[in-house]
Amino acid sequence: MGLLNLLSTSEIIAQIASFLLLLFILRVFAWKKILALLDARKERIAAELKDIEDTKLEIAKLRSEYEGKLASISEEARQKIQAAVQEGKGIEEQLKKAGNLEAQKIIEAARDNIKYEIAKAKEELKEKIIDISIKAAETVIEEKLAEKQDRNLVENFLKRVGEMK
Repeated sequence: MGLLNLLSTSEIIAQIASFLLLLFILRVFAWKKILALLDARKERIAAELKDIEDTKLEIAKLRSEYEGKLASISEEARQKIQAAVQEGKGIEEQLKKAGNLEAQKIIEAARDNIKYEIAKAKEELKEKIIDISIKAAETVIEEKLAEKQDRNLVENFLKRVGEMK
């Protein structure tokens, strides 16, 4: 109440009238602009929120696409690894076959070499036996026969011995 005593009625009425006049002037000149600014701001915020929602949806869509692509890439990588393993097994089989063939060739060559060496050793042994037989016959007979006749005689003897086996 002390505050009301300080103000007079005419001052209060003047302030109320000034406030109403200011309110009327603001309403006529500035209210539409302020409301237009507020409406524009409201629309801009709504548009931004809509853009954010659209972006979220697009991100979710891209994420699902990327996950699908990642899954397909993983599957493709797995298939390529399996193909490489199969190819490696095929190469392994080819190498084994080639190794076996090479081993067979080496074995055959060794067998042929052994046969050749055995034949060669037999021939050398035959020659030595002929020489020993001739020397033994010379010692027994104490006379030397012609060497060509000696050889023919011993070779014929060895052929007959070989036929008896």
